[in-house]
Amino acid sequence: MRSWSAQNVPKLPGESIPLRLYDTSARQVRQTDPGPTARMYVCGITPYDATHLGHANTYHAFDLVGRLWRDAGHEVHYTQNATDVDDPLLERAEQTGVAWQELAEREIELFRGDMEALRIMPPREYVGVTEVVGRVADLISRLSAKGVTYELDGDVYFNVADAPKFGQVSGYDEQEMLALFAERGGDPDRQGKRHPLDWLLWRAERPGEPAWDSPLGRGRPGWHIECTAIALDNLGAGYDVAGGGSDLIFPHHECGASEGHAATGEWPFAKFYTHAGMVALDGEKMSKSKGNLVFVSKMRREHDPMAIRLVLLAHHYRADWEYVPELIAEAERRLALWRSATGVAAGPPAEELLATVRERLADDLDSPSALTAIDAWAEQAVAGDGRDTAAPALVRDLTDALLGVTLT
Repeated sequence: MRSWSAQNVPKLPGESIPLRLYDTSARQVRQTDPGPTARMYVCGITPYDATHLGHANTYHAFDLVGRLWRDAGHEVHYTQNATDVDDPLLERAEQTGVAWQELAEREIELFRGDMEALRIMPPREYVGVTEVVGRVADLISRLSAKGVTYELDGDVYFNVADAPKFGQVSGYDEQEMLALFAERGGDPDRQGKRHPLDWLLWRAERPGEPAWDSPLGRGRPGWHIECTAIALDNLGAGYDVAGGGSDLIFPHHECGASEGHAATGEWPFAKFYTHAGMVALDGEKMSKSKGNLVFVSKMRREHDPMAIRLVLLAHHYRADWEYVPELIAEAERRLALWRSATGVAAGPPAEELLATVRERLADDLDSPSALTAIDAWAEQAVAGDGRDTAAPALVRDLTDALLGVTLT
């Protein structure tokens, strides 16, 4: 599947600082330690509606991770999927009378445009599930050969009793897991399952639903196994960061980690499980199912995409926050200040500012503090406090390279 266009990223002077991130599975902030190539997988959209601000918040967070790694001299191998066949997509297609393939294609193209406008660096591999159904079926067959699956009316389930590390990513107890499993696409009450938390790997063909031929019979992949297969194929086990919104901690990342462990014998499947916070509107988490959405495509018709990016940067990536219109107005004021400040002939020296921004971002992506530091420099610059003619260009480069905000 086609990704989207990448922008040129300026090379910054001086030394970077190793990135420290919160690892959900460790319940603490730890230093990342990638090799020459840093490997990251971020779970993609189910394309049954347009990109909303909650999506943007997640992909922006992991864009910052990639930017910090690139600043440190790493090549970044980034993979993302698109769940272009799944129950919510099929349900929306039926409701609207649009073919599910057409709906998925339309919304993925809109997503590409939103990501490009927000200057989110594209994945090296952008993979639709429909492109790799055979590969997913092969992985399920491997798991079956290891004795960790069972069949129920043609469906294939992972037996949670054969997942010795299950629960280590989320840290949730069984009652929390059962509640979230029911809420987030699981089927804990299905008759015939060995345990309520056993999860679906392969869904046998149902009347009127898309299906593919496979050694497992005609059907389609379950949700969690698709990401495991795509990550294994492109990044291998033990990759550096598995990312997504905090609503993916359980069951999605928990199940995927156990699938990867069973398939390869390696633990952890990803060195870090890192999650972005949820964005709310009108007091509730922004979600397609609730319909309380602020669409990025609509916002960028009315506002500079760099102001939208500054709205996201103003919140710590792990924080839950609520969108109100005042936030975009504040971001537009900040953007105007920064552009005015970097348009002057000379400004205060910016080397210390660069060091501060690197330091704040390296500390678990503390973007709000980085913005505060740039604000202080910009206010001095517009006040005429400075004689360094190279400083405005350096600030333009650092906001571009580290924050993804272009001031030109």
